Amino acid sequence: VQLQAFGGGLVQAGGSLRLSCAASGRSFSGYTIGWARQAPGKEREFVAAITWNGGSTSFADSVKGRSTIPRDNAKNTVYLQINTLKPEDTAVYHCAARIGWVTSSLDDFGSWGQGTQVTVSS
Repeated sequence: VQLQAFGGGLVQAGGSLRLSCAASGRSFSGYTIGWARQAPGKEREFVAAITWNGGSTSFADSVKGRSTIPRDNAKNTVYLQINTLKPEDTAVYHCAARIGWVTSSLDDFGSWGQGTQVTVSS
C-alpha cells in the first residue's frame, strides 16, 4: 500500500507538530504503520510504529516520552504527534506500511514514499 506523509512545516523549538500519513485509494486497515525521518547528511532513522489495531506501539529513544502515534482506520490515517520539538528533530519525515508486528527495522517496511519536511528553529 502506498502512503504519503504531510503536515510538516516550520516550528519553533518547544512547540508541537502533528503529521499525517494517509493511504490513497486503498484501506490500510490490517497494516502496521511506521514513521521514519532523515536529516540532511544522515541516514534515515526509525521514529515510531503502531500495529493495525493500535494495540502495540514502538518509539525511538529520541522521541520517546514526547510523542504519540494515534491512528484512525476509518479515515485511513495515522498521525505522529511530537511535542517539545528540538532543532535535532529537523528532518524529512516518511511513513510506510508492513504486515506484521511493530519493528524498528526500516527494511521490514514497504516503500517509504515521499516525505514531509519538518524544520525546528532554535
